[in-house]
Amino acid sequence: MNDAGHHRVPLSHLLLALGVVLVWGTNFTVIRVALDELPPLLFAALRFFFALVPAAFFIRRPRVSWRSLAAYGVLIGVGQFGLLYIAMDGFISPGLASLVVQSHVFFTIVLAMLFSGEALRPFQIVALSLSVLGIALIIEHGDASATLFGLALTLVAALCWGIGNHVAKASGATDMLGFVVWASLFAVPPLFLLALAAEGWPAIAGAILHAGPTAWAAVLWQSVGNTMFGYAAWGWLLARHPAAAITPTAMLVPVVGMATSALVLGEALPAWKIAAAALVIGGLALNMLWPRAARLVLTSRASTPPSPPS
Repeated sequence: MNDAGHHRVPLSHLLLALGVVLVWGTNFTVIRVALDELPPLLFAALRFFFALVPAAFFIRRPRVSWRSLAAYGVLIGVGQFGLLYIAMDGFISPGLASLVVQSHVFFTIVLAMLFSGEALRPFQIVALSLSVLGIALIIEHGDASATLFGLALTLVAALCWGIGNHVAKASGATDMLGFVVWASLFAVPPLFLLALAAEGWPAIAGAILHAGPTAWAAVLWQSVGNTMFGYAAWGWLLARHPAAAITPTAMLVPVVGMATSALVLGEALPAWKIAAAALVIGGLALNMLWPRAARLVLTSRASTPPSPPS
C-alpha cells in the first residue's frame, strides 16, 4: 500500500533509519574533533577523496550528465562541506551547526518555487516563519558558540545544499549513492586547490604527516559512515517505503547533533538554544508532516459512510 498513513515499516527497517540518523547526527561532533588536527579545507578534500576512492571502482557511474555531477560536486563539496567545516573551526558549535544547516529544507522549497513554478503553500509559510524565528533567536543570543560569521557561513552552506538538492532532482538520478560517489570527483580538486591557497602546503603536509588515529578515523567516518553507509541505507529504505514513512526520522538529526555535542564536548544548552531548536525543528516537522496529516484527514472523510436520513 503506497499511502504512508497506512504503510507499516518493519522494526528492523525503522532501526536502520534511526542508525542513519545517529550517524548523521553524531557527524557534527566528529567534524569538530577532527578539526583539532586537520585544517578545514584539507579535511573536506580528504572526506570526498575517500568517498571517491576506491568506491568509484566498484560503483557504476549513474546515467546522468557530467554537468549535473560537476555542479553537485562543487555545490556539496565546496559550498556545503567546505564552508561548514570552516564555520565549525571555531565560529559555530557542533550542536548549533547541526541545527542551522537544516534550513536547507526551506532553501530547497524556495528554489523549487523559483525554478519549478511550485506555489508556496500556507503551511510552508508558517513552517518557514517558525524556522526563521529560531535562527533570529540564535542571532540575538549569539556568543562564541554562534558568531555572526559562523552563522552566515552555515546558512550559505545550507543554501548550497538546497541548490544541490535541486540539481540532483533535475538530473533524474535514482541511485543517490552512485551520484554522490561520482560527484566527489568534482569536489576533490577544487577543495585541494583552495586548501593549498588558503591553508598553505606546509600546513597541509604537516597535518597529513602528524594527524593521529582519531583524525583519520574521523575522515573515514565522514567518507564511509556518513556517505557510503548513510546514502546507501537511506536509498535502500526509500526504495522500499513511501518517503513520508521514512523521512520524518531525519528531524532527529539536529536533536542527536545537539545532544552528542553536549555529552561529548560539553556544549552548553541554555534555554535560548533549546527554544531555537524547538522553533527550527517545529518548522521542519510542520513542513514534513502537514501534507501527510491532511491526506489522512481526507482519506478518513472519504471512507466514512454518510449518515442515514432521519
